[in-house]
Amino acid sequence: MDLQKQPVQPPAAPARPEGCLVVAIRLPVRIVVLVLVVPVRMVWDALVVAGRFLKDAVFRPLGRALVWLGRVLFVLPLIGLWRYVVVPAAKALAWLGNVLLVIPLVWLHQYLLTPLGHALARLARGTGAVLAWLYARVLTPLGHATLWLLRHLFVVPARWLYDGILAPVGRALAWCARGVGRLLGLLVTGLGTAAYWIVRILLVLPVLALWRWVLAPVGRFLAVLAREVGEALGHAWRIAGRISLAVGRFLGALFRWIFVEPVRWVYRTVLAPVGRLVRDAVLRPVAEAARSVGRTARQALAAARETARQTRADVRRMLFGEPRKREAVSRGEPQALVTRTLDSSTTALTKD
Repeated sequence: MDLQKQPVQPPAAPARPEGCLVVAIRLPVRIVVLVLVVPVRMVWDALVVAGRFLKDAVFRPLGRALVWLGRVLFVLPLIGLWRYVVVPAAKALAWLGNVLLVIPLVWLHQYLLTPLGHALARLARGTGAVLAWLYARVLTPLGHATLWLLRHLFVVPARWLYDGILAPVGRALAWCARGVGRLLGLLVTGLGTAAYWIVRILLVLPVLALWRWVLAPVGRFLAVLAREVGEALGHAWRIAGRISLAVGRFLGALFRWIFVEPVRWVYRTVLAPVGRLVRDAVLRPVAEAARSVGRTARQALAAARETARQTRADVRRMLFGEPRKREAVSRGEPQALVTRTLDSSTTALTKD
């Protein structure tokens, strides 16, 4: 028993019935589009083949050569400039800046600005104490007196004026403004309703009728035409691709049977046997003869060289006699000590 529920496949949407207008438009459009698209597709395929050939035979080697040239002319000089000029110059400037700026500034901050700052802080603390005493003993009583005078001279009369005169007058003006606003609202509502119906009757209903009975049918017709043209272009592009492929294969087969196969047949039946015959009958014997001649010449040269050497040695002995043998010269180096064995009777007492 299968415990897992199988996913429910949604029902396929029923195919929409096509009208006679769609069928009448489709066939002529596809014929015209196919006639127009086939040359374009063949030209496109030819351009693609030419582009691939140019990429493999021209652009890729040219790009590699340009990359190598750019590396030789720009990258390596820039690396050398950075490594042997900029970096040493930057290190020298950093050392110079440290000696000329950092160390003097540190000394100035430590031995001049810091003591001066401490002195100014002490002076500011003393000034703050004087100002606090002045605020507490002088400014605060003066402020309280000024506040009392302002309250009795300005605030109390202003509050009495607001409560007794300005508030009643403001309420009366607000009541009059609300009445005028209601009147204007009724007037604007009536004018808006009249303008709405005028615009609806004169503009909206004609535009709606134009859209429903003229523009919508024309738009649907144009949509059907555009859809059919798009489908015809896709169909024609695929058919043109197959036609272009067939034409390309035919031209390739024709080129192979006209040029490649005859050349292959000539090479296989004529040039290859002739080449093997020439190699076996001419080139190999000539190479063997050349090698034997070379060996003979090398042996003759070696024998002549040895004879000349012996002759020079005989002439030298006849003229100058036998050469003196070189005597061994002591270089002051310690000679190796003879190791004492059991058979040796030499001791420290019997040694000369």
